[in-house]
Amino acid sequence: QVRVVESGGGLVQPGGSLRLSCAASGSVLSINAMAWYRQAPGKQRELVAIAPKGGSVTYADSVKGRFTINTDNAKNMVYLQMNSLKPEDTAVYYCNMVNLGRGYWGQGTQVTVSS
Repeated sequence: QVRVVESGGGLVQPGGSLRLSCAASGSVLSINAMAWYRQAPGKQRELVAIAPKGGSVTYADSVKGRFTINTDNAKNMVYLQMNSLKPEDTAVYYCNMVNLGRGYWGQGTQVTVSS
């Protein structure tokens, strides 16, 4: 079994920054990709950024130039640096780790952008 845990959410003013962290533990054999998704109230979960191992990073158009995904494959960790935050970035952010072709979700961390 693989356990995925996110941290780093919170309340921030518009224009501010936050850094989310995510760690995978347990029966982690081969992480093929690490990704961040988010789900706002009343909306479907959407991809924010994905970093395939050995591949190119992809960002949602809405976060390009503001968010950066970084991975530490040795530690099975992924980070999301979020700058110039907007109220529309308010959502629960979820980490997804793909281990041997199967995706594992964390419990999510709330990010609220409000003055």
